[in-house]
Parts: sequence; C-alpha cells; structure tokens
Amino acid sequence: MLTNLPRRGYASSFKDADHAGVVLYWRPGCRFCMRLRLRLRFTRLSYHEINIWKDQEAARFVRSVAGGNETVPTVIVAGRAMVNPSLQQLIDAVKVSAPQLLPAEDGRKKPPQP
Repeated sequence: MLTNLPRRGYASSFKDADHAGVVLYWRPGCRFCMRLRLRLRFTRLSYHEINIWKDQEAARFVRSVAGGNETVPTVIVAGRAMVNPSLQQLIDAVKVSAPQLLPAEDGRKKPPQP
C-alpha cells in the first residue's frame, strides 16, 4: 500500500514539522494526496508529511488556510500555504520561496545561502 512507503523527513505531528521548509498535510483515502505524495517521492526534495486525521492541531491549521474546510493536500512552502497544488506548482513555489531546499544538480543538498 502506498501510504506505508517510507517518507522523507517524516513528521508525525504539527509541532514536530519544519514549517520553514515544505510540509504536506494529507489524509488517508484522498486520491489527490496519494497522487502528490507518490510524485514527491520521485523528487529529491526534502519535506515533512502530516496526517490530519491523526493530529487535531494540523487539521485546525488546514481549516484555517482552506476556508474552514479540511481540503487536502495542503502544502506549506517556507510558511506559505498552497491548497491542492500540482507537483509543478509546488516545485515552482520552492524555487521562489525556498531555493535552498532544492537538491544540487549532483544530488547533494545545496549549502545554506548567506
């Protein structure tokens, strides 16, 4: 089952996630979540995932940025929320807001920018 695959930078709760990076909020059974999660696994982007059905604080946060709904996937890129983005929209947001999170061309993580 896809939801059991290892997840890079997995965070089990809202408080443990790195909100300055990329955080993906999802829930089981959501086909849009499954599609984005699967596509993200084929990138070298570092991110955290949080199941909103297991974390009420995460669910409240998603409702706060999605007009009161638990619309997922909701993704945070360097503190900016995106509701149901495509993989390309997510990568573009990282390029603009957090380019240091993108892997270098040789596969290593880029050094921090001054």
